[in-house]
Amino acid sequence: MKELVTYLVSGIALGSSFALIGSGFVVVHRVTRVVNFAQGSIAVVGGMLSATLLGGRLPHGVAEPAAVAICGVVGLTVGFLALGRRGTPPLISLIVTLGVSMLISAAIIWLWGQDPVSPPGLDGSATLLGATVERQRLLVVGATVLAFAALALFFSRSYVGKALTASASNPFAARMVGIDVRRMGLLAFALAGMLGGLAGVLVAPTNAVSFYSDLPLALSGFAAAVFGGLVSPLRTLVGGLGLGIAGQLTAGYLNGSYQTEVALLLMLVIMIARSSTFVHEEAK
Repeated sequence: MKELVTYLVSGIALGSSFALIGSGFVVVHRVTRVVNFAQGSIAVVGGMLSATLLGGRLPHGVAEPAAVAICGVVGLTVGFLALGRRGTPPLISLIVTLGVSMLISAAIIWLWGQDPVSPPGLDGSATLLGATVERQRLLVVGATVLAFAALALFFSRSYVGKALTASASNPFAARMVGIDVRRMGLLAFALAGMLGGLAGVLVAPTNAVSFYSDLPLALSGFAAAVFGGLVSPLRTLVGGLGLGIAGQLTAGYLNGSYQTEVALLLMLVIMIARSSTFVHEEAK
């Protein structure tokens, strides 16, 4: 029982990071119809930056928000490159994000090398249902809940959030009422960068990150986003938690090297299920 609780908590913490990355996919896709495959690389940058800033004597509570803010700037830069001129097809933008992801990976190797990096996290552990759980994993879960609550309030209560929603729902009508849709798209990329950076900052202390972590993180985040239909942050959260728990149970009871394969398999199942649902709804 203790083992199961440990795996479940670890899976929820890892799945929370997938959900944050996936919500970045959702935010960008809702506004621009672009799939931003630089999300995984930005998450790695967040983890690496937090390690560097903490190593530079910045205290906890300052280094992590600074890393997240810098990732927001990186996300904004990706947006400038991906969106290009008005009318750039989403497929071209997707290819640009893939290219930028490779450039970011090269920059990670140049700046931090190829060895995995794990910044210091929250010390100590707590007892949960008889199992010993790292406080850092509990912090990941709590921070993710707060992030998704803030995201929901942002989109439902703030003027900028409503402008983003309007740009996603009907870009033409949004332009008619004076909303700059391109600017909203860039803001979506910046917000996605911050969400990806937050995921990296939170997960790196318990799961070391390196330049080759970007693909597993991007695939898992995208699978969570696909579960949410690339439109629903809440369903993305559920999808991310499911992936994280499945991965940790696989690692604990079978073999850790199968985690990425499990994510790919689940993503394939989810995409087939959602496409079948879409076809059924269209037939009606």
